[in-house]
Amino acid sequence: MTWALTPDLCVIGAGAAGLSVAAGAAQMGAEVVLIERGLMGGDCLNFGCVPSKSLLAAARSAAVTRRGAALGLGSAPPRIDFAAVIDSVHKVIAALAPNDSVERFERLGVQVLRTEARFTSPRTLLAGGIEIRPRRFVIATGSRPAIPTTPGLDRVPYLTNETIFTNRVLPEHLIVIGGGPIGIEMAQAHRRLGAKVTALDIGPLLPRDDPELVDLLMRHLASEGVAARPAVAIAGIESDGNTITVHLADGQRLSGSHVLVAAGRRPNVEALDLPAAGIEAIASGIKVDGRLRTTNRRAFAIGDVAGGPQFTHIASYHAGIVIRNVLFRLPARVDYRALPWVTYTDPELAQVGPTEASARAGGEEVRVLRWSFAENDRAQTERDTEGLVKVVLRRNGRVLGASILGAGAGDLILPWALAISQKLKIGTLANLIVPYPTRGEVSKRAAACYYTPTLFSRRTRSVVRLLARFG
Repeated sequence: MTWALTPDLCVIGAGAAGLSVAAGAAQMGAEVVLIERGLMGGDCLNFGCVPSKSLLAAARSAAVTRRGAALGLGSAPPRIDFAAVIDSVHKVIAALAPNDSVERFERLGVQVLRTEARFTSPRTLLAGGIEIRPRRFVIATGSRPAIPTTPGLDRVPYLTNETIFTNRVLPEHLIVIGGGPIGIEMAQAHRRLGAKVTALDIGPLLPRDDPELVDLLMRHLASEGVAARPAVAIAGIESDGNTITVHLADGQRLSGSHVLVAAGRRPNVEALDLPAAGIEAIASGIKVDGRLRTTNRRAFAIGDVAGGPQFTHIASYHAGIVIRNVLFRLPARVDYRALPWVTYTDPELAQVGPTEASARAGGEEVRVLRWSFAENDRAQTERDTEGLVKVVLRRNGRVLGASILGAGAGDLILPWALAISQKLKIGTLANLIVPYPTRGEVSKRAAACYYTPTLFSRRTRSVVRLLARFG
C-alpha cells in the first residue's frame, strides 16, 4: 500500500550535488524530500575527493621525510604502515560524515528516505512504499566507475575508486588502467607509500590539461619511480594465484599484484526508469539544456549524471543554478568559461579556461606568457621549485586561460578564474600588490611579462633619455 507526499522539491541522490540543493532549498523555506539508496555523502565523501586527498596527504608526508637531507636534516626513511595509513583515511571520512548525515538534514527540515527511487510517470515516482508528487524533481544520482570490456578483466580481482580505500595491503606492484586525474593521483600516492607502480592509458595522459605542463609533471613522476605509458592498448588480462598479468597489444606483458581500473565514469540512471518520466538519456548522462532542465520540464539533472564536467565544485555550482530556477523562477544558465580543475599530484596541476592548444584549435590568435617557479623566492626558500605558470591571452590582452604546475597550484588558479569570469585584461593582475615572499608572485610576474617587450624596448630607452634632458 502506498501513500503520497507532495513536496516542493524531490531530490534523488545524496551526494555533493543533491545535498547542496536539499540543504539550500530547505533553508530557504521549501519543502524537500531527499532520497538516497546508498551512503549519505555519495562518491565525494566515501570514495572520491575526501579519501583520495587524505591518502595523497599521507604520501606527501612520506616524500617530505625523504627529502630532509636537502634541508640539512638527517632522518631515517619513513616506515610505512599501510594499514594504519588506510585507517587514517577512514578517520577523516568519519570526521566529515556528520556534515552529510541523515540527522543533520532532518534538522534542516529535509525528509530523508533511505530507499531506491523509480519514476512511474512524468509527475510521480515511487520510493519504497511512498509515492511522491513534487512540484519539481532534481536528479542527482551521480556516477560510478566505467569498467572497460578488456578480455579477462571480469575474471581477475581489480580495484576501483570504490574499493581501493578499503585495501589494507600495500601493493607490491600496482598496475593502473587509466591516465586521468584519478589514475595519476593514485599512482603517485601508492608509489610514495612504497609500491611499484605502472600506469597505462590507451590515449594521452591527462588529456584535458596543457600538454607542456603534463609533460613536466610526468617527468617528475618518472623521477619518483612511476612508470607511465600513454598510447598503450591492452589485449587481455589474466591471473595466476597472486599475480595478475596484463598482455599489451604490442606483445609485451606486465605482471603485478594489484590492478586499479580508473578508466572514466558512467552515469547512474538504470534504476530510475527515465522513459516513464519522459526523460531522455544519452551515453554521457541525462540530456539537459543550459538551465539543467531535462526533456521533462518538471525535472532537472545536476552533477555527474548531467553528463558535463564531473567535479564536486560543479555539483555545488549546479545546485545554485537549480535553486534559482526552481525557487525564484530565474532563468539561470550554466557558464563553464571560468571552470577550474585540479589534479592533486605533487606538484599540483591546475587549469582554467582553454589551454594554448585548444585555444589555437578554436581559431583564436593568442599570446602566451610563462613564468617559472624556479624564479620565485618563496619556492626557492622551501626547496620546491618545480613548476610553471602559463597564461593564454587574446591579442588585446584579455585573459582566456591559465595553466599552473606547482606547489599549491589549485589555490593559485583562483585569480585567473576570476579574471576569466569577469573578462579582465592582463594589466589587472600585473598591477596587483602581492605579498612577498609568496608563490602568488608567480602569477603577477607572468602577467608582467606582457609588458616586458614594450617597457625594455629601444623606443622606451629613447623616451627616457629625451625626458632626462629636461632635468
